[in-house]
Amino acid sequence: MGQGEFDAASGHRFFSSCCFNATWELLDQAERTEEDNEQMRLRAMASLWHWTQRADVTPENLSVGYWLVSRVHAVAGCAAEAVRYGELALAEARRPGVVAYALAYAYEALALAHAAAGDDARADDHITLARRASDRVGDAETRRGLLADLGTISRPGKPT
Repeated sequence: MGQGEFDAASGHRFFSSCCFNATWELLDQAERTEEDNEQMRLRAMASLWHWTQRADVTPENLSVGYWLVSRVHAVAGCAAEAVRYGELALAEARRPGVVAYALAYAYEALALAHAAAGDDARADDHITLARRASDRVGDAETRRGLLADLGTISRPGKPT
C-alpha cells in the first residue's frame, strides 16, 4: 500500500470496537445531557455500521451490535427505536450457532426497551425469556452479569 492509501478493512476492525467502547464511556455516566445521549447514539450506530462492513462479521457480532444500539436508545428515552433494534438483536441471536448469551441478552434488550415504552407486561415477558435463556449460558460470570442487568430494569409500579 502506497503513501496516502487507507486500508478500509483495518479501519472497520478498529472503529467497530473503538466506537463500541466509546459508547460505554457515556452509558456508564450517572447523568447525561441530551448532547451526551446524541453522541452515545451516534457512537453505537457507528460501531454497528463498521461491524456490518467487516468480512469477518458473524450473527453473534451483529446481535451484540444491535443489542448495544437498543440499550442506548432505551436509556436515552427512544423506546420505539430500542424495540426495533432489540428485535434485530433477537433475530441475529436466533441464527444457528450463535452463543447462548446473545439470545439471553437480546431478550434483556427487549425487556429494557419495552420497559422504556411503559409496556410492563411485555417487559416482564422478556425478562422471563431472558432468565430462561440464561440457564444455557455456560460462563457463570456472564450469567451473573445478565441476571444483575435484568434486576435493574425498572417498570412503573413494579419493584426492581
